Amino acid sequence: MQITLNGESISLDNQVNIVQLLSRLEISGRLAVEVNQRIIPRSLFSNYEIKSGDNVEIVEAIGGG
Repeated sequence: MQITLNGESISLDNQVNIVQLLSRLEISGRLAVEVNQRIIPRSLFSNYEIKSGDNVEIVEAIGGG
């Protein structure tokens, strides 16, 4: 399955939800996930299935002052 992740094409062996994708990418913390230009609420991460051809953007929040 092919998806676009932060502007780069990547292959996944099978369909995953957002929690599984973040785990595979070893990403955690405060972040926002957008799929096909729609922000997905954190409460839906475990139920939202990534599909072939999806455009996924992951943005990590960085604190500063």
